[in-house]
Amino acid sequence: MSNIIKITDFEAPELDIYARLSEGQLLNRHEPEKGLFIAESPKVVERALDAGYKPVSMLLEPKHIEGQAKDVVSRVGNIPIFTAELDILTQLTGFQLTRGVLCAMRRPALPSVAEVCAGARRIAILENVMNPTNVGAIFRSAAALNMDAVLLTPSCSNPLYRRAIRVSMGTVFQVPWTFLGNEDSDTSDVDVKLLKELGFKTAAMALSGEAVSIDNPELMAEDKLAIILGTEGDGLATHTIADCDYTVCIPMSHGVDSLNVAAASAVAFWQLGNR
Repeated sequence: MSNIIKITDFEAPELDIYARLSEGQLLNRHEPEKGLFIAESPKVVERALDAGYKPVSMLLEPKHIEGQAKDVVSRVGNIPIFTAELDILTQLTGFQLTRGVLCAMRRPALPSVAEVCAGARRIAILENVMNPTNVGAIFRSAAALNMDAVLLTPSCSNPLYRRAIRVSMGTVFQVPWTFLGNEDSDTSDVDVKLLKELGFKTAAMALSGEAVSIDNPELMAEDKLAIILGTEGDGLATHTIADCDYTVCIPMSHGVDSLNVAAASAVAFWQLGNR
């Protein structure tokens, strides 16, 4: 295969995308049409390809060309496929955790909120969730537990950051998502009014003396519901909670007051996504 290029030096410029560009540089806010992201492992790359994402190049150990990456290699066309021995590849942070395959892919233009929500009955809203591990875990739960879409405020971690993709196991490619507003916007809170205009009842996951239990019959019976989750530690903004139709809590035991946002999302999606 003429598009297979062997790399013998970790400082080779071909490895810049994988080894030296930051997430911000890959995102390329000034020229978003040139933005990239990194997908890891054959399964995750396949999910991205299935969703229509366009590959730019791949990096893998030579043994994987006819091994565990054989099917992926056959699908990516004539893009450059860089190979390097393990002693070079292990200098890339986390490479040994990726099952031997990395793929650089184009970031697509994001759809509008209306497009993402068209036909949706259950959506998840993330307000200022800044940890990419939590974002990835929430997407995995959203995909598994009947969420039709995910919306994020601009200050959330980007779902196409490498760690978020890895933790999500590629489900960020399976659930429709977009940002509520421009990523460069100063607005950091949920536009509850917009959600209501789209026909959703809004449920703020928050600790409050006025909160209803997550198994509240009226809440569960809502035809269209937006489940809103807040940032690690501080939770949702006070005015976001005030603007919502429901404030919802998960009953706790043993004196525990709350769950990590990713764990709370799984409970909420399981209870409220079963419809």
